[in-house]
Amino acid sequence: MNDPIEAIAFYAVFVFAVTVHEAAHALVAKIGGDLTAYHGGQVSIDPIPHMRREPFGMVILPILSVALSGWPIGYASAPYNLAWAQRYPNRAAWMALAGPAANLALAAVAGVLVRIGMMAGVFEAPGSIHFKQITVAAGSPTGVVSGLALLLSIFFSMNLLLFLLNMIPLPPLDGSGALPLILPESWVDAYQGLIHQPMVGLIGIVIVWNFIGEIFFPCLFFAIGFLYPGIQYG
Repeated sequence: MNDPIEAIAFYAVFVFAVTVHEAAHALVAKIGGDLTAYHGGQVSIDPIPHMRREPFGMVILPILSVALSGWPIGYASAPYNLAWAQRYPNRAAWMALAGPAANLALAAVAGVLVRIGMMAGVFEAPGSIHFKQITVAAGSPTGVVSGLALLLSIFFSMNLLLFLLNMIPLPPLDGSGALPLILPESWVDAYQGLIHQPMVGLIGIVIVWNFIGEIFFPCLFFAIGFLYPGIQYG
């Protein structure tokens, strides 16, 4: 049976990370002139509008997957006007990048909090690194400090994973939506038509599902090198 405390921590971090991700998409779309997500309530870090839009992806599926495997699987989305995206492909590309950028910022915040905790003597570098153990409580820890170390570890890893996952330039991930920034202008219309084909998105999901581990763990240890300079892991 999965640890219920860990399960709650995983789900809570998942909901917050995905909510901030989608809110960032919605905010940048609003700045760029598309008010679709704004009118839907998605320019908000309140998870309720996002859950209302995707109840299966943000509530049912992640809760079931956490209960069964200890790991949340889910999805969310921020609506946008396709005609706006086709008219302003660069603005749509920045909208696509905003979500992963928000997750990278959250991972950085978690890293800063870990370093502050280490300077305060609350946290220390662990003997080994894994997804839910990026830092550990120092000395003779209390349950509260150990819980904070677990929460920060999951927060760091989850947001790093969401950043890396969504930066992969395959549909339906955000990285594919950012490619118009570097594609020749004459290619953009055809490219946008291609990435909105359901079969192309399905192929992208299958590829990413099979290779994300090969991408994530090397990047995790690379990031840990900045968190704990001079300590070798992996």
